[in-house]
Amino acid sequence: MRYFIEFAYNGKNYFGFQIQPDAISVQEILNTALHTLLRESIEIVGAGRTDSGVHATQMFAHFDSSIIPDKKQFIHRLNSFLPKDIVIYNMHEVSTTAHARFDATSRTYEYHIHTYKNPFMHEGSWYVHQPLNIQLMNEAAKILLEYEDFECFSKVHTDVKTFICKITEAYWTQEDTKLKFTITADRFLRNMVRAIVGTLINIGLEKITLTDFRKIIESKNRSQAGFSVPAHGLYLVRVNYPYINN
Repeated sequence: MRYFIEFAYNGKNYFGFQIQPDAISVQEILNTALHTLLRESIEIVGAGRTDSGVHATQMFAHFDSSIIPDKKQFIHRLNSFLPKDIVIYNMHEVSTTAHARFDATSRTYEYHIHTYKNPFMHEGSWYVHQPLNIQLMNEAAKILLEYEDFECFSKVHTDVKTFICKITEAYWTQEDTKLKFTITADRFLRNMVRAIVGTLINIGLEKITLTDFRKIIESKNRSQAGFSVPAHGLYLVRVNYPYINN
Protein backbone atom coordinates (compact mmCIF):
# COMPACT_ATOMS: atom_id res chain seq x y z
CA MET A 1 0.00 0.00 0.00
CA ARG A 2 1.02 3.60 -0.53
CA TYR A 3 0.29 6.16 2.17
CA PHE A 4 0.47 9.92 2.33
CA ILE A 5 1.31 11.40 5.73
CA GLU A 6 0.37 14.99 6.49
CA PHE A 7 2.68 16.61 9.02
CA ALA A 8 4.21 19.81 10.36
CA TYR A 9 7.57 20.77 11.80
CA ASN A 10 9.50 23.58 13.37
CA GLY A 11 12.61 23.82 11.23
CA LYS A 12 14.85 25.52 13.77
CA ASN A 13 16.84 22.41 14.65
CA TYR A 14 17.02 20.90 11.17
CA PHE A 15 19.11 21.44 8.07
CA GLY A 16 16.03 21.38 5.89
CA PHE A 17 13.59 18.61 5.03
CA GLN A 18 15.78 16.58 2.68
CA ILE A 19 18.36 14.09 3.96
CA GLN A 20 21.86 15.57 4.25
CA PRO A 21 25.11 13.56 4.43
CA ASP A 22 26.42 15.16 7.62
CA ALA A 23 23.47 17.05 9.12
CA ILE A 24 20.15 16.22 10.73
CA SER A 25 17.04 16.56 8.57
CA VAL A 26 13.28 16.12 8.99
CA GLN A 27 13.25 13.35 6.39
CA GLU A 28 15.85 11.35 8.31
CA ILE A 29 13.89 11.64 11.57
CA LEU A 30 10.68 10.47 9.89
CA ASN A 31 12.40 7.58 8.11
CA THR A 32 13.86 6.41 11.41
CA ALA A 33 10.55 6.66 13.29
CA LEU A 34 8.65 4.78 10.57
CA HIS A 35 11.35 2.11 10.39
CA THR A 36 11.18 1.63 14.15
CA LEU A 37 7.41 1.38 14.20
CA LEU A 38 6.89 -0.73 11.07
CA ARG A 39 10.08 -2.77 11.43
CA GLU A 40 10.86 -2.40 7.76
CA SER A 41 13.04 -0.09 5.70
CA ILE A 42 11.12 3.09 4.89
CA GLU A 43 12.21 5.90 2.56
CA ILE A 44 9.63 8.68 2.47
CA VAL A 45 9.29 10.99 -0.53
CA GLY A 46 8.37 14.56 0.37
CA ALA A 47 6.26 17.12 -1.45
CA GLY A 48 9.38 19.25 -1.75
CA ARG A 49 12.43 20.33 0.15
CA THR A 50 12.61 23.21 2.55
CA ASP A 51 15.89 24.93 3.36
CA SER A 52 17.68 24.84 6.68
CA GLY A 53 15.64 26.59 9.36
CA VAL A 54 12.44 26.85 7.30
CA HIS A 55 9.20 25.62 8.90
CA ALA A 56 6.15 23.77 7.58
CA THR A 57 2.64 23.92 9.00
CA GLN A 58 1.46 21.52 6.30
CA MET A 59 3.76 19.11 4.50
CA PHE A 60 3.10 15.79 2.79
CA ALA A 61 5.21 12.74 2.07
CA HIS A 62 4.47 9.27 0.76
CA PHE A 63 5.81 5.84 1.65
CA ASP A 64 5.02 2.23 0.80
CA SER A 65 4.26 -0.40 3.40
CA SER A 66 2.00 -3.30 4.23
CA ILE A 67 -1.61 -2.59 5.18
CA ILE A 68 -2.00 -0.45 8.31
CA PRO A 69 -5.46 -1.36 9.67
CA ASP A 70 -5.87 1.37 12.30
CA LYS A 71 -4.48 4.62 10.94
CA LYS A 72 -5.60 6.69 13.94
CA GLN A 73 -3.73 4.47 16.37
CA PHE A 74 -0.75 4.36 14.04
CA ILE A 75 -0.55 8.17 13.95
CA HIS A 76 -0.69 8.27 17.76
CA ARG A 77 2.12 5.74 18.07
CA LEU A 78 4.19 7.44 15.37
CA ASN A 79 3.94 10.79 17.15
CA SER A 80 5.24 9.15 20.32
CA PHE A 81 8.42 8.22 18.42
CA LEU A 82 8.91 11.73 17.05
CA PRO A 83 10.55 14.74 18.76
CA LYS A 84 8.36 17.59 19.98
CA ASP A 85 9.12 19.75 16.91
CA ILE A 86 7.63 17.27 14.39
CA VAL A 87 3.99 16.15 14.42
CA ILE A 88 1.89 13.88 12.17
CA TYR A 89 -1.64 15.20 11.64
CA ASN A 90 -3.20 12.78 9.20
CA MET A 91 -2.66 9.78 6.98
CA HIS A 92 -4.25 8.92 3.64
CA GLU A 93 -4.39 5.72 1.62
CA VAL A 94 -3.64 6.60 -2.01
CA SER A 95 -3.06 4.89 -5.32
CA THR A 96 0.28 3.12 -5.75
CA THR A 97 1.03 5.60 -8.54
CA ALA A 98 0.36 8.69 -6.39
CA HIS A 99 3.42 10.86 -5.80
CA ALA A 100 3.82 13.44 -3.05
CA ARG A 101 6.12 15.64 -5.09
CA PHE A 102 4.97 15.31 -8.69
CA ASP A 103 1.21 15.24 -8.05
CA ALA A 104 1.10 18.46 -6.02
CA THR A 105 -0.82 21.07 -8.03
CA SER A 106 0.23 24.05 -5.92
CA ARG A 107 2.20 25.06 -2.84
CA THR A 108 1.69 28.08 -0.61
CA TYR A 109 4.32 29.78 1.51
CA GLU A 110 4.06 32.54 4.08
CA TYR A 111 6.80 34.86 5.28
CA HIS A 112 6.32 36.46 8.69
CA ILE A 113 7.74 39.83 9.77
CA HIS A 114 7.24 41.85 12.93
CA THR A 115 7.99 45.57 13.07
CA TYR A 116 8.10 45.98 16.84
CA LYS A 117 10.76 44.18 18.85
CA ASN A 118 9.16 41.18 20.55
CA PRO A 119 11.19 38.60 22.52
CA PHE A 120 8.49 35.96 21.97
CA MET A 121 8.49 36.19 18.17
CA HIS A 122 12.15 36.30 17.18
CA GLU A 123 12.44 32.56 16.46
CA GLY A 124 9.49 32.40 14.05
CA SER A 125 9.34 35.87 12.54
CA TRP A 126 11.91 38.35 11.21
CA TYR A 127 12.22 41.69 12.94
CA VAL A 128 12.35 44.72 10.62
CA HIS A 129 12.54 48.04 12.43
CA GLN A 130 12.56 50.36 9.40
CA PRO A 131 9.21 51.71 8.17
CA LEU A 132 7.91 49.85 5.11
CA ASN A 133 5.60 51.08 2.35
CA ILE A 134 3.15 48.14 2.29
CA GLN A 135 1.12 49.61 -0.55
CA LEU A 136 4.16 49.68 -2.82
CA MET A 137 5.12 46.16 -1.74
CA ASN A 138 1.67 44.91 -2.73
CA GLU A 139 1.85 46.69 -6.08
CA ALA A 140 5.15 44.95 -6.73
CA ALA A 141 3.73 41.60 -5.59
CA LYS A 142 0.99 41.88 -8.24
CA ILE A 143 3.69 42.28 -10.90
CA LEU A 144 4.92 38.76 -10.11
CA LEU A 145 1.71 37.33 -11.56
CA GLU A 146 2.59 38.81 -14.96
CA TYR A 147 5.76 36.72 -15.32
CA GLU A 148 6.70 33.05 -15.44
CA ASP A 149 10.51 32.99 -15.60
CA PHE A 150 11.97 33.64 -12.14
CA GLU A 151 15.62 32.80 -12.67
CA CYS A 152 16.54 36.10 -11.00
CA PHE A 153 15.18 34.76 -7.70
CA SER A 154 16.72 31.31 -7.96
CA LYS A 155 19.77 30.09 -6.11
CA VAL A 156 22.70 30.03 -8.55
CA HIS A 157 24.34 26.79 -9.70
CA THR A 158 21.12 24.85 -9.19
CA ASP A 159 20.35 21.69 -11.14
CA VAL A 160 16.81 22.60 -12.29
CA LYS A 161 16.00 22.32 -15.98
CA THR A 162 13.59 25.24 -16.08
CA PHE A 163 12.99 28.42 -14.12
CA ILE A 164 9.34 28.61 -15.18
CA CYS A 165 6.82 28.89 -12.32
CA LYS A 166 3.17 29.87 -12.42
CA ILE A 167 2.43 32.19 -9.50
CA THR A 168 -1.31 32.46 -8.82
CA GLU A 169 -1.31 34.71 -5.75
CA ALA A 170 1.18 37.00 -4.02
CA TYR A 171 0.20 39.64 -1.47
CA TRP A 172 1.03 41.27 1.87
CA THR A 173 -1.31 41.62 4.83
CA GLN A 174 -0.78 43.60 8.02
CA GLU A 175 -2.18 43.17 11.51
CA ASP A 176 -0.88 45.75 13.96
CA THR A 177 2.91 45.24 13.99
CA LYS A 178 2.80 41.91 12.15
CA LEU A 179 3.28 41.57 8.41
CA LYS A 180 2.68 38.44 6.37
CA PHE A 181 3.55 37.72 2.76
CA THR A 182 1.57 34.92 1.09
CA ILE A 183 2.55 33.38 -2.23
CA THR A 184 1.14 30.40 -4.14
CA ALA A 185 2.59 28.75 -7.23
CA ASP A 186 2.67 25.40 -8.99
CA ARG A 187 6.35 25.07 -8.07
CA PHE A 188 9.13 27.07 -6.44
CA LEU A 189 12.84 27.37 -7.14
CA ARG A 190 15.47 27.01 -4.44
CA ASN A 191 15.63 30.17 -2.31
CA MET A 192 12.95 31.76 -4.49
CA VAL A 193 10.54 32.97 -1.81
CA ARG A 194 13.26 34.39 0.43
CA ALA A 195 14.80 36.27 -2.52
CA ILE A 196 11.41 37.62 -3.59
CA VAL A 197 10.69 38.84 -0.05
CA GLY A 198 14.10 40.48 0.21
CA THR A 199 13.52 42.31 -3.07
CA LEU A 200 10.02 43.37 -1.99
CA ILE A 201 11.51 44.70 1.25
CA ASN A 202 13.77 46.92 -0.87
CA ILE A 203 10.61 48.15 -2.60
CA GLY A 204 9.04 48.85 0.79
CA LEU A 205 12.13 50.75 1.90
CA GLU A 206 11.85 52.68 -1.39
CA LYS A 207 15.38 51.72 -2.36
CA ILE A 208 14.13 50.50 -5.74
CA THR A 209 11.08 51.36 -7.86
CA LEU A 210 8.38 49.24 -9.45
CA THR A 211 10.11 49.80 -12.79
CA ASP A 212 13.34 48.50 -11.25
CA PHE A 213 11.42 45.46 -10.03
CA ARG A 214 10.30 44.60 -13.55
CA LYS A 215 13.84 45.03 -14.84
CA ILE A 216 15.14 42.70 -12.14
CA ILE A 217 12.71 39.95 -13.16
CA GLU A 218 13.48 40.43 -16.85
CA SER A 219 17.24 40.39 -16.22
CA LYS A 220 17.12 36.71 -15.13
CA ASN A 221 20.16 37.57 -13.03
CA ARG A 222 20.24 36.67 -9.33
CA SER A 223 22.78 39.41 -8.60
CA GLN A 224 20.25 42.03 -9.70
CA ALA A 225 17.63 40.94 -7.17
CA GLY A 226 17.55 41.72 -3.47
CA PHE A 227 18.99 39.88 -0.48
CA SER A 228 17.57 36.61 0.85
CA VAL A 229 15.64 37.17 4.06
CA PRO A 230 16.42 34.88 7.04
CA ALA A 231 14.98 31.36 6.91
CA HIS A 232 13.26 31.41 10.31
CA GLY A 233 10.38 33.61 9.06
CA LEU A 234 9.41 31.26 6.22
CA TYR A 235 6.63 28.65 6.42
CA LEU A 236 5.29 26.14 3.94
CA VAL A 237 1.59 26.33 4.83
CA ARG A 238 -0.34 24.42 2.17
CA VAL A 239 0.21 21.73 -0.45
CA ASN A 240 -2.70 20.87 -2.74
CA TYR A 241 -3.47 17.58 -4.46
CA PRO A 242 -6.39 16.69 -6.76
CA TYR A 243 -7.29 13.67 -4.63
CA ILE A 244 -6.90 15.03 -1.07
CA ASN A 245 -9.25 17.58 0.48
CA ASN A 246 -7.20 20.09 2.52
